[in-house]
Amino acid sequence: MTHPATASDHQARLPGPRAGTPQRTDPARWPDVARLPAGGPVRTAVAAHLVGRALKQLPLDVRTATGPGPGPGTGHATGRATGPIRRPDLTLHDPDAFFRRIGSHGLIGFGESYMAGEWDSDDLPGLLTVLATHVDELVPAPLRGLRPLWVAARPGRDRNTRRGARENIHRHYDLSNDLFATFLDPTLTYSSAVFTGFPARFEDLPAAQHRKIDRLLDLAHVTDGTELLEIGTGWGELALRAAARGARVTTLTLSTEQAELARARIRAAGLGDRVDVRLCDYRDVEGRYDAVVSVEMIEAVGAEYWPSYFATLRTALRPGGRIALQSITMGHRQMQNTAATHTWISKYVFPGGLIPSRRAITEHAAAAGLRTESDLGFAEHYAHTLRLWRERFTASRQTVTDLGFDTVFQRLWEFYLAYSEAGFRSRYLDVRQVVLTERSPR
Repeated sequence: MTHPATASDHQARLPGPRAGTPQRTDPARWPDVARLPAGGPVRTAVAAHLVGRALKQLPLDVRTATGPGPGPGTGHATGRATGPIRRPDLTLHDPDAFFRRIGSHGLIGFGESYMAGEWDSDDLPGLLTVLATHVDELVPAPLRGLRPLWVAARPGRDRNTRRGARENIHRHYDLSNDLFATFLDPTLTYSSAVFTGFPARFEDLPAAQHRKIDRLLDLAHVTDGTELLEIGTGWGELALRAAARGARVTTLTLSTEQAELARARIRAAGLGDRVDVRLCDYRDVEGRYDAVVSVEMIEAVGAEYWPSYFATLRTALRPGGRIALQSITMGHRQMQNTAATHTWISKYVFPGGLIPSRRAITEHAAAAGLRTESDLGFAEHYAHTLRLWRERFTASRQTVTDLGFDTVFQRLWEFYLAYSEAGFRSRYLDVRQVVLTERSPR
């Protein structure tokens, strides 16, 4: 999956706190969380008015430490046939700080306020799903055209040049293999699974991940003897499954920690002679292959480099070969609005990343001489995958603390997983498996 930035250096890994000791927010590691922005009372008041008015119109319960806040405060919504339905709540521990951050930094401030512990929810993904579903209603229509005046531009340091891409990948994927193991299943697969039905238990996740991988390998026609290129190794599970089919796999990653563990897993499986794990930028691919597979890697490429990415896919493919991609997608208009914007996700989770639209994938593929042969979406499967990850992560707080990750980091990742789950639950995001083939000359 695809991405934290201001707290690089392994995301503020600190010595584990003693039990019962309050966790101090380290201003050196979390400068924009430890200190409130300098925004004045006018901006805070405007934010409180606009956000408060928007919250009143949503099926939420907003509370403060002293009682109901600017929301409806009824506690329940009534369904037609099912009776009372529990609303997600938003509990403001420090309303002034909450509105001050939003007034100064918009949605980045909203996320930083959660990291700072200034608000909570008894149903974080439910709350964020409501907000994502009504995202276009949160700002009054006359003010939407002023968006460029209050959103920050992406910093130039996040560009995915060869050097920048290595740093961006390092800041997320080299955090700690042990950290990822606290919430991923034993296959260490960090992308959407494909389930046969719901509800599914965490114990079903390895099988669902294998189902996803096998479907991608089938779409790419990977069989005994296939020369396969994988762009984005992860921790090696897809390469292992392809090699077990008899394929010879060249797999690329920019993550040193992922490469080390993937190689160890491949050696342990006795498949080292069939898989070559390379620390290599996709732009430096050499040779041609019968099939190419890339799972949720395009989101880390950046729009500026999508032409290079699709050109690499095309030139790496032998005549008659097939490309199978798995990609998170969003609507084209939303993608355009996000492309140049510095968001909470780009600041703290995936620096340099951008989720493409289906249209962007199709157009860039066509420009590179590729045809879209099939395109299948399964958003509800990603929502459930993220739910299982989040539940596993929150149940592993002590382990995460023992690994040296502080409370701010843990709240950051809880918010990130819930935020992502909400994106798929609301259908603001989708995830798709796309097959590309060489476009026939006219």
